[in-house]
Amino acid sequence: MHIVLAAKPDADQPWITDAVARLAKQTGATVAVVAVDHVELERFSPAPRSVFVRAAGEAVDAAVRRLAAAGIEAQGTVLPGRPLDRIMDFADQQRADVIVVGASTRPAVAERLLGSLPLQLIEKASRPVLVVTRPDA
Repeated sequence: MHIVLAAKPDADQPWITDAVARLAKQTGATVAVVAVDHVELERFSPAPRSVFVRAAGEAVDAAVRRLAAAGIEAQGTVLPGRPLDRIMDFADQQRADVIVVGASTRPAVAERLLGSLPLQLIEKASRPVLVVTRPDA
């Protein structure tokens, strides 16, 4: 079994990584962590791409470290572009059995206007998507 963990830049969501660690231990799965910088065209970006790449890298590094602390070895990757497309492409390349993502952290109105990455993944991914909610939610 192979798990792709989609880490969200600028969001501290350790419960998602913990859920992946438990699943990997139970199934003997391998894990790949990916974060996407959310920059489709840098010229329209509110900041240089490097700012977003750094945030994505920090999210990947935090997840890989937390998994390592739980005894799970994981590979980390940062990709440019739109998260939906890049995560699905990455999962295809990895031949993932499941994509794990955190529940949306946007308020309901923003989610309604801007969409929800977890919901879009569920609708469009060609493989199972596991959405992990915050334990106290």
